[in-house]
Amino acid sequence: MRKIVLFLFVLLFSGVLVSCSDLPAGPQPVDWVDPYIGTDYHGHVFLGASVPYGAVQLGPTNFVKGWDWCSGYHYSDSIVTGFSHTHLSGTGIGDLGDVLLMPYTGAVKVLPGRQEDISTGYASLYSHDQESARPGYYQVKLLKYGINVELTASERVGFHRYTFPANDTARIIIDLKAGIGWDRPTATSLKQVDEHTFTGFRHSSGWAADQRLFFAVKISEPVAAFQLFEADSLVENIAAGARQTKGVLTFSGMLKKPVLVKVGISPVSEENALANVEAEIPHWEFDRVVREAREKWNRELSRILVKSTDTAQVRTFYTSMYHLMIAPALFNDANGDYRGTDKKVYSNPGFNNYTIFSLWDTYRAAHPLFTIIDPERVNDFVKTMLTIYDQQGSLPVWHLMGNETGTMVGNHSIPVIADAWFKGIGDFDAEKALLAMKNTATRDDGDGLRWLTEMEYIPADKERESVSKAQEYAVDDWCIAQMAHAMGKADDAALFDKRAGYYRHYFDPQVGFFRGKNLDGSWSEPFHPVFTLHEQGNYTEGNAWQYLWMVPHDVEGLISLLGGEKIFASRLDSLFLVNSELNEGASPDISGLIGQYAHGNEPSHHTVYLYAFVGQQWKTAEKVRYILRNLYHDQPDGICGNEDCGQMSAWYIFSSLGFYPVNPANSAYVLGSPLFDEATLNLPGGKTFAVKAVDNQPGNMYIQSATLNGQPYEKSFITHRDILNGGTLELQMGSQPNQNFGAAPENRPQSKMYHK
Repeated sequence: MRKIVLFLFVLLFSGVLVSCSDLPAGPQPVDWVDPYIGTDYHGHVFLGASVPYGAVQLGPTNFVKGWDWCSGYHYSDSIVTGFSHTHLSGTGIGDLGDVLLMPYTGAVKVLPGRQEDISTGYASLYSHDQESARPGYYQVKLLKYGINVELTASERVGFHRYTFPANDTARIIIDLKAGIGWDRPTATSLKQVDEHTFTGFRHSSGWAADQRLFFAVKISEPVAAFQLFEADSLVENIAAGARQTKGVLTFSGMLKKPVLVKVGISPVSEENALANVEAEIPHWEFDRVVREAREKWNRELSRILVKSTDTAQVRTFYTSMYHLMIAPALFNDANGDYRGTDKKVYSNPGFNNYTIFSLWDTYRAAHPLFTIIDPERVNDFVKTMLTIYDQQGSLPVWHLMGNETGTMVGNHSIPVIADAWFKGIGDFDAEKALLAMKNTATRDDGDGLRWLTEMEYIPADKERESVSKAQEYAVDDWCIAQMAHAMGKADDAALFDKRAGYYRHYFDPQVGFFRGKNLDGSWSEPFHPVFTLHEQGNYTEGNAWQYLWMVPHDVEGLISLLGGEKIFASRLDSLFLVNSELNEGASPDISGLIGQYAHGNEPSHHTVYLYAFVGQQWKTAEKVRYILRNLYHDQPDGICGNEDCGQMSAWYIFSSLGFYPVNPANSAYVLGSPLFDEATLNLPGGKTFAVKAVDNQPGNMYIQSATLNGQPYEKSFITHRDILNGGTLELQMGSQPNQNFGAAPENRPQSKMYHK
């Protein structure tokens, strides 16, 4: 491996990164991103052109052939049906794929064909040898037609450049029937405004039950002929309620220069979509937009800068940063307008409205990471969540394109909001936030919540996944209790303190695990700690071994339940040693297994850091380093499970820096084993926080000693305030564990708030 030194310094002025032109020459963070990482195996990541947190994710779409095509694209494929303007990244459910465009030549075609036979359709073969991708840019050669497709994007506009061969009639189809996964159009429209301009809408139902997307298309070359189709039937006009609208655009003569196409999208109106085009890309300079997209990515990626001689690790790190910043995505127009969950249009609310909140995943590490690297955006996230509460009567659970999907368990807007408030982020209304949190946690139409109010536990014979639901609710309730304490709301604090301990109802000391309890108080049978069925039984995408540790808000309470520190550590050891085999019917999300530890799924993510709570930080270090080196890498199959809108990446980012938030809202980070020789976090206000790993050889995974700003540091955790104060955490690494590091009770992390 060639030796390099990558260590870039970026200055911050008033919390805003300086332009990329001020960076020193040489490789930039953006140059290390490989968008193909995670497109194979079960990573489900988006491949294509976008900008950080952009509303547009413009990229190729394959024929969807199953779960591994949730993003619309999988590395194993070789047929492209077109280029859609919205894609999900890393999810376990497919949706979106809105406004598909496909250039082609020859006779008019309005159907893509089939996976088995594309000879009569507009779909085309492609090869990875003639395909490339980098942040803000995607390119592919359509082998069937000899057309070179290039894509780039701004926040709300997708920009296409098609280079047609000079020997056949050039056409573009706009297919409003096409979608990904569960998506089905419910109403579509397309009309020609002039020879360069087309507008329309695509309303659909899928994972998002009522998605409303409007668009405007601007084309550099005049369109000689425009034909409208409903499904595969030629029509004069699109009737109201049409669901399968398609338009074929034909160009006159042999094109001597590329055709440029700008597509603006809006959740509000066709007029706003057209205004987005004029606001963001008023010109026809494709390469300029590519450069601007690259600069936007580089500014965001430069919030953390790393030094390493291992190029694969650097690629994996910055690709993780890239994946982290695909979602949440903007859900408003350039003028601030957006459509709420109540389907009403809101004008310029004073913040950027967002969508794609995969909170069951991202509350654990992605959102805590945002509080360090991008607190201003966190303020907008929280304000979005609070307006969603106003519109639908509860905080978002899994929000998608103005729709509450209700997917997964828990109410995990709550830790995100509490974490932001305790860290002093934003100017949102704390009283309103607490009220929203309380009302969401006590609503009687929630997913098993009424049973918590009535019985303190969710009966397994009344609700599926009852154990997982209750454990996740307990985390949320702890966050409400802490915020209520801090705001002087004694009654609320007492109620939610009690509720935060309800997880204990599910612990059966006879088997030593959390398990389902029936309405009559009996244990749910049969029971086996490894056995699990997807979307059935007592656990969400996991089993009793994995959910034994799902108490990040009260680790001391869990230690007590298990019988003390010695037994706790022994049981934790066993988790990584028991047989990894799963029964038939287990969730495919249970992946990345080490014993029954499942790194490919989020409930396990904090578990390796629990050793520090019983004074065995060195065991955390060795397991973290193993995961970093073996369950992530820089190839297309380099993610061991669904990327999940940034959470798998956030674990890697935090852990490679050397610390991780076990409790997602207590402002503390447990030390692990840093991957890089040096990493620098560029903080708002011009401060920096560096983590230096001395003698950081591949085999030197254990922390021998530490200093913080030159002073001896004995703790096995650091606080958010430590980081924001700036300075340097220096960790002396070695090949043998120092079992005394962080071992004293006063040097261990605790389940309490560290915000003061």
